[in-house]
Amino acid sequence: GCGQQQFGRGQHAPTVGDIVRGYKSAVTKHVNVLRNTPCLPVWQRNYHEHIIRDETAYLKIAEYTQTNPQPWQEDTYHD
Repeated sequence: GCGQQQFGRGQHAPTVGDIVRGYKSAVTKHVNVLRNTPCLPVWQRNYHEHIIRDETAYLKIAEYTQTNPQPWQEDTYHD
């Protein structure tokens, strides 16, 4: 039907994880070409994406992104 993609035998529709993994891989390759730094990591280690499933989750994450940088001045790693 309209807007539906057909997948061949043995193929599955890509998951959100598949899409994010592909995006991060493509960006990493592009950034390393621009910087002439092959094989260097681009993304923060031990970081896990979180799928926002509803407005409550969105509001919680939005608040975190607004308030999280504020304590940086007091952080022991801040110079």
